[in-house]
Formats: sequence, C-alpha cells, structure tokens
Amino acid sequence: MAPELGEIRTERLVLRRFREADLPSVVEIQSDPATHPHDAFPATTEHARALVAVWQRHWAEHGFGYVAVVEAGSGRVIGVGGVQAKDLEGEPVLNLYYRFRPEAWGRGYASEMANAVVGWASRAVPERPVVIVTNVGNVPAQRIAHKLGFAEYKEDYYEGVAAKFYRSRP
Repeated sequence: MAPELGEIRTERLVLRRFREADLPSVVEIQSDPATHPHDAFPATTEHARALVAVWQRHWAEHGFGYVAVVEAGSGRVIGVGGVQAKDLEGEPVLNLYYRFRPEAWGRGYASEMANAVVGWASRAVPERPVVIVTNVGNVPAQRIAHKLGFAEYKEDYYEGVAAKFYRSRP
C-alpha cells in the first residue's frame, strides 16, 4: 500500500479525503449535466452516489484516491479530483481524474489540483505511471494533460467511447 495521501494544500486549494458532509456537493457536481459536456450519458444522482461509495472503498484499500477539491478561501467543495489505482490493458497505472463545478472553470483550478496530485503520486507511488483518459472532444481536459507535460500515446475506444490516452513522462 502507498503512503496515505493525507491533505494537500496549494496556493488556493485544499485537497482532502471526502467527508460525510461533502456527499451532497460531490453528488451535485457528478450528476450535473453541465459538468459533463462531452459525455453522452452524465451520471444520475443514484450513479453519482454509487461512484462515491466506490471511491471510498478505494481509499480504504489503498490509502489514497479521488479527493474533494476545496477552495481554500471559501471552504466550498468546487470539484473532485485525484488519482486511483487501475489496470489499463493489463498495466498497473494511476488514473488522474478531475471534474469541477462550471463556475470554477477557467480559473486554473484543475491544473493546480492535478500538479499537486501528480507530484504526490510521483513520490508515493513511483512505480505506476499517471494516465489521463479523456473523450476525444474534451479539449479542455486535453489542454490540462498538455500543461502537465503528459504525452498522448494513443487514440482508441475506452468504455465504448472514442478517447485520447495520455501518460506522465518519466
């Protein structure tokens, strides 16, 4: 098991494990169709709750996972992000994930969160590359991958959707 993630603070954000009080905010973010402009089927409220349960089990098993992204100044949960251990075509990787409230878009929060989490992952779980799998039409997510210095290594289908695959550089 990797060292526990704990809490990460950046200039403007606090990244931490989900708390029970975060559940309504996280479900709202995950089930809001506006947060899924590139997905054909955004998560329903029930599906969002089930996702959170899966994420909590991942934390229990690995000591890290997706986190609540909290705006330090307001204390408001503005997004979800982080890494989870996955097997991608038989390779053990860390999947980098990010989803934010639309009002948080365009402020650099996703890049700030991702930089902090990728830094933690490179120290705590160096044997697993960090990957990003994004819908081919999700240009904002692709921009973040490029800002992080990730390399696109293929375009293929992932869970039935055309996707671009990126990975951290060693």
